[in-house]
Amino acid sequence: MDLEYELIVPELVLAGFAVVIATGALTLRRVPQEFWGYLTATGLLVLLVLTAVFYINVNDDFANILAIDNYTVLFRVFFLAIAFFATVAGVQYAGERLRNHGEFYALILLATFGMMTLAASRELITAYISLEIMSFSFYILVGFNKLNPLSNEGSLKYMLLGGFSSALFLYGLSMLYGITGTTTYSAIEPDGIEAGRNIATQLSNFSAAQLDPNLPIPSEVRPGMVIAMVLIVAGLGFKVSAVPFHQWTPDAYQGAPMPVTLFLSAAGKAAAFAFFLRFFSEALLPAASEWVWLVAIIAALTMIVGNVMALQQTNLKRLMAYSSIAQVGYLLIGIVALDASSLMQSQDAATALVLHLIGYVATNILVFTALTVFFNRTGRDDIPDLRGLAERQPFLALVFAVGFFSLAGMPLFAGFATKFILFQVAFSNDFLWLGALGVTMSFVSLYYYLGVIKQMYLYDPEGEDRGRFRVPLPLAASLAVLTGGVFLLGLFPTPLFNAIDDSTRMLFPGL
Repeated sequence: MDLEYELIVPELVLAGFAVVIATGALTLRRVPQEFWGYLTATGLLVLLVLTAVFYINVNDDFANILAIDNYTVLFRVFFLAIAFFATVAGVQYAGERLRNHGEFYALILLATFGMMTLAASRELITAYISLEIMSFSFYILVGFNKLNPLSNEGSLKYMLLGGFSSALFLYGLSMLYGITGTTTYSAIEPDGIEAGRNIATQLSNFSAAQLDPNLPIPSEVRPGMVIAMVLIVAGLGFKVSAVPFHQWTPDAYQGAPMPVTLFLSAAGKAAAFAFFLRFFSEALLPAASEWVWLVAIIAALTMIVGNVMALQQTNLKRLMAYSSIAQVGYLLIGIVALDASSLMQSQDAATALVLHLIGYVATNILVFTALTVFFNRTGRDDIPDLRGLAERQPFLALVFAVGFFSLAGMPLFAGFATKFILFQVAFSNDFLWLGALGVTMSFVSLYYYLGVIKQMYLYDPEGEDRGRFRVPLPLAASLAVLTGGVFLLGLFPTPLFNAIDDSTRMLFPGL
C-alpha cells in the first residue's frame, strides 16, 4: 500500500478542525456562539483555497482506495464551497433558534469530510463507509432543532428509510463482490494488487462471454448481476431522492433547520452524484446493458413526479424539495448517457452531468440563502408569505427571481446553459425520448416558479410586518457572489466546462 498521507491532508485537516470546533465550543463557554460559525467559515475558505492551489493536476492514489486526481480535487473544492455558504447562512439562524452551536458546525464539517472521501473512493468498502459518515451527520442535522416537532419527524423518517436503503445498497455491493471477487473499481493495477482483479475487468470478461458462447461463464452471473444492479440503484436512488425512493425528502426539507435544508439539498446530492458517476463509469460501464434501462425509467419517473407534485405545493421548502427531485431526474439523464458507442461520448456525458450539477447546486444555494434571510426576518416559509417582497426588499426579490428562472432553465442563467448541454448529450447518445421529456418537464417547472415570482411582484405586502428590512452584510455578500456565479455560468460556461472536462477524463483511462 502506498500510504502517502500528504495526499489526504485536506480530509485530515477537516476532521481535526471538526474536533477543534466541537471541543472549543464545549469548553470555552464565554466565547460568543457566533464566533464558532465565523471561525468554521473562515477555516473552510482557507482550506478551499489551499486545496485548489496545491492539489491541482496531482494524479496519484492513497493506499489503492482513494484516487487523488483532478476529479477528486474538483469535488473537494466544490464541497468545501457548499459547506462555506451553508455555514455563513447558518450563523444568524443558529444564533437565534439553535443550541449547541459547536456540535452543529462540527457535524457540517464531518459531513463534508464524508463527501470528500466518497468522491475520491475507488473501492467499495471505503465508499460505503464514507457514504454512511455523510448520512449519519445528516440524520442528526435534520433533527438538530429538537424543540420543533417537524424537525423530529423529518429526522426520524430520514433515518429509518436511510437505514433501510443502506442495507439494500450494501446487499447489492456484496452481490457484486460475490460475482467479481473484488471491491476495486477499475484497472489501475497498482503494486500489490493482481493485474485485472477489479470490477471493470471482470464485468468486461462477463460481457464478452455473453457474446461468445465458447467462453466459460457461470450461468448464474447474469441474474445475479441484474439483482445486484437493482439493489445498488435502489440504495443510491434514496440518497439522491429519485422516484420511487423520494418519500422522505419533503418532510426532511420542511422539518430541518433552514441552513441544514440548504446543505442537504446541495451537498447531499452533489456527493451522491460524484460517487454515482465515478462508480458507474469506472466500475460498471462494461455492464451498462444491465442497468441503463433501470436508470432511464427512474429518470423519467423522477422528472414527471417531481414536477407534477411541485405544482400542488404551498410551502416553499416543500416546493423546493419536489423541485430538487425533478432536478435529480435531469441529472440521471447524464448517468444514462454514459452508455454510448465510444468512451469519448461517455466522457461528454460525464462532463455534462457535472456541469449541470454545479449549476443546479449554485442556484439552489442562492434560493435557500435568500429564503434563510427571509425566514430570519419573518419566521415564515409559505409561498403566500412572500407577497409584496419586491417592495419590502427589492434585492432579495431579485435574487429569488434569478434563482427560479435558473432552475427553470431560462436563457441568460446557469440552468439554461447546463440543461442545454445535458439534453444535447442525451440526443447525441440516442436517448432522444429522455431528452425530449426533460425539455417538456422544464417547461412545466416554469409554471410553479412563476407562481412564486408573481407573489413577490404582483401583490402588496400583507400582515403586520410590512416595512422594509436590510439583509445582513455576510448574507448579502454571499447572495451577490452566488448571483454573479449564476449569470457567469449562464453566459460564459466554456471555462468551467473545460475544467470539468479535464477532471472527468480521469474516469476513463482508455482515452
